[in-house]
Amino acid sequence: MSAAVKYTLGRIGLFVAVLAALWFVEMNMFLRLMLALAFSAALSFFLLRGWRDEMAGEMAEASERRRAEKERLRSALAGDDQPAEDGPGEHRG
Repeated sequence: MSAAVKYTLGRIGLFVAVLAALWFVEMNMFLRLMLALAFSAALSFFLLRGWRDEMAGEMAEASERRRAEKERLRSALAGDDQPAEDGPGEHRG
């Protein structure tokens, strides 16, 4: 399972758990939802740090792969994909 899915499910799970804890507190439903959102965000900052860091690492790797592929494609389109060294029979003068 990807780190992004784990982190997202963790955030949703924390929200549901905090909302369930606040369910029996007498208050407006909108206020209850906003408090659950705020508390679950604060808890996830501490409790889900490992998954968040793992997800950030995966995203950075994917970004680097996309950047490298983009540069490779630009180079190929510009005709710069020639070998760096002289091939057999080629002579630069």
